Amino acid sequence: MDVKNARRWALRGTRAWLAAAAALAIAAGVRLLLHPLIGPIMPGTAFCIAASLIEYFFGLAPALAVMVLGLGLADYLFVPPYAAIDVFNRADVILILSYPLVTLFIIVLIERLRRAQFRAELIASVAQSRYEMLLRHDNERMLARRAIDETHRLLRHLSHHHKTFILIQALERKARPQQDEGRVPSLLPRLPNEIAPGPRFADVNPDDLQRLSKALLPGSHRARLKGSDGASKLTDCVCERFTTHAGDFLVLRIGD
Repeated sequence: MDVKNARRWALRGTRAWLAAAAALAIAAGVRLLLHPLIGPIMPGTAFCIAASLIEYFFGLAPALAVMVLGLGLADYLFVPPYAAIDVFNRADVILILSYPLVTLFIIVLIERLRRAQFRAELIASVAQSRYEMLLRHDNERMLARRAIDETHRLLRHLSHHHKTFILIQALERKARPQQDEGRVPSLLPRLPNEIAPGPRFADVNPDDLQRLSKALLPGSHRARLKGSDGASKLTDCVCERFTTHAGDFLVLRIGD
C-alpha cells in the first residue's frame, strides 16, 4: 500500500525549532563541562547525539540544522587552537569529514525507521476502520437473517394455528428520551385500532378485548370466549412476539 503521508510523521511548527535550539545549547553546555577532562577528543559526539534525538522526535529539518550548527560550534570551541577561525589543520579536516558522515548516517536511518513506523500505524488505523465496518456489516446481516427467520416462523405459526387466532397487533419502534448514549430504542405498541382480527376475534368478550388490546404483552392471558353453544367461557390464551424485517408483532391465540 502506497502511503504518501508517511513523510509527515514529525511534529511541525515553532515547537520543533525551539527543541532543536535547546538540544544544541544543552549539547554545547555538556561538552564544555567535559572539555577539561577529555580535551579535543571526540569534539562532535555531543552534537551528534543531540541531532539524533531531535531527528527521532521532530524530524529531518531540525536535525540537519542541529548538525550544521553543531559542526561549527565543535570546530570553533573544541578543536585546537580553540576559539580561532583563521587556522585550518588536520584536526579540522578530520572533524569535517567524520562528523557529518556519521551524523547523516544516523539521522537518515532514524528518518527511514520513523517513516516506516508511521506508515505501519496509518495502515493499522485503516485496517481497524475496515474491520469495524465489516463487523457492522456482519451485525446488520445477522439481524436481517434473524428477521427473515422470524418472518418464516410467523408464517408457519399462522398456517398452523390459524383457526385459534384472536388478533395480531403491530409494535412500533419509538425511541424514548435518551439520557445516555447507546441506549437501545424501546418498543411501544401502537394505538388499539392497529389490530388485525383473527378467526376467533368476534368470539371474545368486548370488555376483555378492549383490555387486551390496550395492554397486550407476551405471555399467558385469560379471556371470555363464546363457545359452540353461545355461552361465554373463561379461556386460556397465549400471546407470542415475532420480530420480522417489517416490524414486531404480537399474536394472540387460544392456548393449546
